[in-house]
Amino acid sequence: MAETRNKVLVLAGQSTTNASIIDTLRGVCDLAITDSIDQAIELLRHDHYDAIFSDSADFLPLERALVSQQANLVLNTIGEGVCIVDGEARCNWMNKKMQAWPARVHEKIRRTCQEAFELFSKQTSPHPNETPTFNRSKRYSLNIEEQQFMEMIASPVISPAGQVVQVVAVVWDATGTRRLQQKIDAIDKAGRELVRLEADSLSKMNVGQRLHLLEEKIISYTRDLMHFDHFAIRLLDRKTNKLEVVIAHGLPNDSLNIEMFSEAEGHGISGYVAATGRSYICPDIERDPRYVIGLDQAKSSLTVPLRLHDKIIGILNIESRQRAAFNEDDRQFAEIFGRYVAIALNILDLMVVERVSTSHKVTDDVCSLLAGPLNDIHIDAGALMEEFIGHDELRAKLQQILDNVGVMRKTMRQAADGPNSILGARDVEGGTDPLLAGTQVLVADDEQNIRLTIGEILRKYGVTATLAANGTEAIELLERQDFDLVISDIKMPDKSGSEIFAATRCKKPMPPVILMTGFGYDPNHSIMRASQEGLHAVMFKPFKVELLLGEVRKAIQSRQASASAKG
Repeated sequence: MAETRNKVLVLAGQSTTNASIIDTLRGVCDLAITDSIDQAIELLRHDHYDAIFSDSADFLPLERALVSQQANLVLNTIGEGVCIVDGEARCNWMNKKMQAWPARVHEKIRRTCQEAFELFSKQTSPHPNETPTFNRSKRYSLNIEEQQFMEMIASPVISPAGQVVQVVAVVWDATGTRRLQQKIDAIDKAGRELVRLEADSLSKMNVGQRLHLLEEKIISYTRDLMHFDHFAIRLLDRKTNKLEVVIAHGLPNDSLNIEMFSEAEGHGISGYVAATGRSYICPDIERDPRYVIGLDQAKSSLTVPLRLHDKIIGILNIESRQRAAFNEDDRQFAEIFGRYVAIALNILDLMVVERVSTSHKVTDDVCSLLAGPLNDIHIDAGALMEEFIGHDELRAKLQQILDNVGVMRKTMRQAADGPNSILGARDVEGGTDPLLAGTQVLVADDEQNIRLTIGEILRKYGVTATLAANGTEAIELLERQDFDLVISDIKMPDKSGSEIFAATRCKKPMPPVILMTGFGYDPNHSIMRASQEGLHAVMFKPFKVELLLGEVRKAIQSRQASASAKG
């Protein structure tokens, strides 16, 4: 086996004693001999040596040169641009990162360094005999061009005489951070707008208008915030475990008609997310067996849960015609935005329904329910603040989110105030009402309490109320007799309110129909379509007695006016 010989670099210099030593070393080592420090550094740059032999007079300059070489290596390796600029805005040195940037960036940096040079030069000590004190650095934000931003820290180079002679600048691309800040701004704005649902303004809107307002806001903010045009929101029905479509935009009806349940397997990505509470990025739908038909020519999707504290109330599914269109940033922002959406949906629900308990209990229930998700937003924003220490503008925006959480908590209490009885049934005295007396009304609802309560109220005003416990029974009653009005729940286990509405259209003359629904249930926008086909009204339950009686009277009046016009 051949003996391994050490490699030695010899800086020969001018010493005559070196010759004999070099001859000795040549017998036991592989030598690389050079006469100059520059050549020695060049050899060290491209090769490894086990030892360096030099005259003592040459060692100190060589050591300094090697230190300088290492400094250059470090400065050329780091991810930031570094440069040295004098008072005339001349760049005396720059590392490789800085050299790679275009001339317009160099120009902006040099001019900013000149500004910093003048600022540092103006700093003087308060007493002539004292050494000047300088700010050790100053931070600048550079707007290079639209959508490109850089951050720079400038520090003075001070001579022994106490004069500023140069400025050292460390520069990095902050475009990603600035875009992050812009997204946080958008999240904050969207979240505040979504939860700004004033009870007074909503009380002047009917159910369709309320849903339309919320739908418009969610669609607008989803597009502006994340630039997504194809998405659907499904809410979880706790009784059936089904994910019902509430709001959809840019997706075909075929995909919205697919029944999905909160199950980890067998019900698509949406079912998996609702069951597990885990967000899901699908980079390529063709390779993912969980994906179920959605957007035409879809290539990828992002699905996040809608969380209300520790409960999953639904999912937000976003689709794209590009492969791998979503990344971890998209997931994080969609999750934060999804929490705002969940709060907005729940606030609207709480505001349009009436509660059995006193207003104090309502307030306590609302605050208890929303404390968790607001705390989640608070924690998310706080964590981002810790992550981006030093980014003052970004941290200021995050602080605004934290402040807004406090405002939201106060708004929640105000929004929860309102009437404190279901339907106000206990206060109904009834009496003679010529418009309603003798009318035939069919009431269909699988919820016994609602069905019996509506029947009791109507009978107090002389209405003949026929009650049906399910959709099948209601349709059978419609086939056997005529009614002046039909009041039906939309969601029942067998036949839906939409099917009952379709059955009334076969009647001549067609009786007016009022549909009832729990908040959030409107599969495939059936309410909107039914309204276009002659639906009289929609009521969210529980609702006020005044609303019920008002809609019943308007429906009967409409029927009588129609009959008079035909007669």
